[in-house]
Amino acid sequence: MSQIQLSDHFTYRKLLRFTLPSMVMMVFISIYSVIDGLFVSNLVGKTAFAALNLVYPFLMMLAVVGLMFGTGGSALVAKILGEGDSKRANSLFSLFVYAVIVLGTILAILGEIFMPQIVVWLGGEGELIPLGILYGRILLVALPAFALQMAFQSFMVAAEKPNLGLKVALAAGFTNIILDFVFIRWMGWGLEGAAWATAISQFVGGGVPMIYFARRNSSLLRLGRCRYDHWAMCKACANGSSEMVTNLAVSLVSMLYNYQLMQFVGENGVAAYGVIMYVNFVFLAIFIGYSMGSAPIVSYHFGAKNQSEMQNLYRKSLRIVLTLGVSITILAELLAHPLSWIFVGFDQELFLFTRRAFMIFSLSFLLAGFNVYASAFFTALNNGLVSAGISFSRTLVFECGAVMLLPLLFGIDGIWSSVVVAEGIGVVLSVTMLCLFRKKYGY
Repeated sequence: MSQIQLSDHFTYRKLLRFTLPSMVMMVFISIYSVIDGLFVSNLVGKTAFAALNLVYPFLMMLAVVGLMFGTGGSALVAKILGEGDSKRANSLFSLFVYAVIVLGTILAILGEIFMPQIVVWLGGEGELIPLGILYGRILLVALPAFALQMAFQSFMVAAEKPNLGLKVALAAGFTNIILDFVFIRWMGWGLEGAAWATAISQFVGGGVPMIYFARRNSSLLRLGRCRYDHWAMCKACANGSSEMVTNLAVSLVSMLYNYQLMQFVGENGVAAYGVIMYVNFVFLAIFIGYSMGSAPIVSYHFGAKNQSEMQNLYRKSLRIVLTLGVSITILAELLAHPLSWIFVGFDQELFLFTRRAFMIFSLSFLLAGFNVYASAFFTALNNGLVSAGISFSRTLVFECGAVMLLPLLFGIDGIWSSVVVAEGIGVVLSVTMLCLFRKKYGY
């Protein structure tokens, strides 16, 4: 089967073939915390499970520097490749990767120093504090590698190597699964074992692509010497700001959910939300993976000024995303019972509480995919302002507002339905932006 190139005309079959590795890759990356959660909740206990859920959103928030340079940088690199300047594209690619390493290291050092204060600030109490500090400090060791892994997700697609990204994600995912079993089940290391299993798998996910691109390879990109380019750095940050804002907001919203749940329900609420977030990460990863896989194609044809292909990609992508939204929502509703049982079946009260929350929260998948794609589409067009506006509004503004207001009106069900309301308002904003800019970009 011939290799698909960014310059090709894309049918539904070719588009799905090209984006499928990115979707699977994102699912496997999102499974990191899911695997930890499964082992910790069933083999270590509810308190350790709550500690993991308390700290992980903050660690994800630090790692988004990699996602910002990956999505924003790959949009710029793919556009320049479409313009025919491969030398500059490679120089900028190298610059962005080195920037991720430096910033990831600085954030890791700061995190190690202030982790005790951070855990308390996140709402940790009693036994949650030492467990949260332990888990956070171990994962911070691998933060630069995790940030690199997030960056390479997009760059491997821009390099026309989405299958390589899938293979790396599979290797990292299976490393995590095997080490979780060894460290927790066999060696009895508890939450510490879960943290080291994830950290080592992140070194695999970030280190393997680094080695591949540093050597002579068959892709469009290779790491090498670069010159600092202030305009390109600002442009990449602006392009990737929407993805950075989205992930920062998700982490902040998760912390807000945990705070509200501690006030309304207590430890059971945090544990239930942890289960929902695991499934949410996996299902949203499908939308994010598709958007990530298709974005460099849009950027390439935007740079090549091929409006007919941009129109083709836009129409087909909207149909694919809407179909995925309906399918994932139905699947999530059907799986609410078995997935809740897998995570918290050891506690009947917690199981019933989680299942109900799961079924309300899952309605958001019907709308979320459209918003994720709309934001990524503007990133691909190198319009970071609109992309960030969509992401910032739907997550930080709409969802934070809903999670603060709705519980006052509807109690605990108001917390679970907050995301559904926020995504609904987000769809209105996304449709408005897509209509406003249609003539400007010719899609």
